[in-house]
Amino acid sequence: MSENLLLSARGVNKNFGATRALIDVDVDISLGEIRGLIGENGSGKSTFSSIVAGAQKEDSGTFILKGQEYHPKSMVDAQEHGVSMIIQEMGTISGITVAANIFAGRLEQFAKGGLLSWKKINAEADRVLADIGAPEIKGSMPIDMLNFEDRKIVEIARAMSTNPDLLIIDETTTALATKGRRLIYNLINRLHEENKAVLFISHDLDELMEVCNTITVLRDGVIIDTLNKEQMSIELMRKLMVGRELAGSYYRDDFDGTSSDEVVLQADHISLRNGFENVDVKLHKGEILGFGGLSDCGMHELGKVLYGIEKPLTGEVNIIKDGKKKPVTDPVTAVSYNMAYVSKDRDKESVILGASIKNNIVLPSLRNMKKALGYISPRSEKELTNKQIKVMSIKCRNGEQLVKELSGGNKQKVVFSKWLGTTSDVLILDCPTRGIDVGVKADMYKLMMDLKRQGKAIIMISEELLELIGMSDRIMLFKDGHFTKELMRSEELSEKTVIEYII
Repeated sequence: MSENLLLSARGVNKNFGATRALIDVDVDISLGEIRGLIGENGSGKSTFSSIVAGAQKEDSGTFILKGQEYHPKSMVDAQEHGVSMIIQEMGTISGITVAANIFAGRLEQFAKGGLLSWKKINAEADRVLADIGAPEIKGSMPIDMLNFEDRKIVEIARAMSTNPDLLIIDETTTALATKGRRLIYNLINRLHEENKAVLFISHDLDELMEVCNTITVLRDGVIIDTLNKEQMSIELMRKLMVGRELAGSYYRDDFDGTSSDEVVLQADHISLRNGFENVDVKLHKGEILGFGGLSDCGMHELGKVLYGIEKPLTGEVNIIKDGKKKPVTDPVTAVSYNMAYVSKDRDKESVILGASIKNNIVLPSLRNMKKALGYISPRSEKELTNKQIKVMSIKCRNGEQLVKELSGGNKQKVVFSKWLGTTSDVLILDCPTRGIDVGVKADMYKLMMDLKRQGKAIIMISEELLELIGMSDRIMLFKDGHFTKELMRSEELSEKTVIEYII
């Protein structure tokens, strides 16, 4: 074995029922290497990385870590062997402090005489957070007071608290804005300089080319190829991922930003705590209205207000039907008005992970389904589910499969499916393509355009500038809780113009 080899995987297989998630996978990762791992949703990326990180067991195969056979019993066991992982979805525990999250499963190291020293725990958490570049987050803080991005930074701190030899980053950057991404990139550079290794999973091909020195491509559980720096290109990686050419852009190729004059959703004089003051929003039939800004600008909170999830300090939100205003006061009312909402935090707010695909898809449609003496027909539930599985090309065994068993992209398809089943007229989509691969992303954009042509109205909240520019008819930009600029669809519109108003 080479002295430079950190991890060697040979003949790794993993099945989920009839689904073969990994098939005879061989991977070698060297010290100092930043290894990218790419593939469509369901290709096996997260399955492989979670096995290495101790989150699940392989069915067969061998792992050699630092010259020793390696089969971790848990993620804590993997950390003790020098392997840490930052997962794609939310991985913090509610109801406890930041420090308790960082040292979850390892608090006994701070025990003396059977008692925990929270002073030492908080001090060590503060040291770790400062070391990774987030001194403003303190160990004594309740985790629930932090926003989505800062909770991800706490997960990064947990992964780095053991000074790992191999850091696995599974789609984490898609959940982070500028601050968080800069922190991750600094850590990657540091690990490289310390002759440690990173296994980096991302759907952002430009990011992969910038960060990684080698990239391995998985397709349907099989290693297709491994590219060095000189071989990397966007076109080649797309082709290897999907097995076919993906030419051109995902985005719209038209620059016609027109829509109906009919207003279907109107918000007046909206003010939020620590956020907007006196903001007005009008959404037109057949319009894709983009909200753009940095993660903490307030646009995500505004989306929740428009759906009735959060209450504004001032102002009101109305659906307009037949010229009459109907107030949106809560999500139940919003559903009754054929509104849909897709949360940025998919696993926590958009799907029920422990429920089946069928139960997730039919949930918003139950009030409209055939009933006999209050009884909902199982046949109608099955028909709706099978229709949406087919329409959205969800990769699954059947509608009874649990959502938690699906890949990120297929989970997102379930989220869209449940609202398409309700024939929603107004859709609020918060980061709708976060954590999904190039093929699924193209499908989502095509779906949005189909909905626009049907006269549906869409608010798309996005931290991705190219997505905003590429898909929106009109863009509202926000900075530090203030509306800064409205931009119309145009061939001349550029990232530089957008950045002027959000940073």
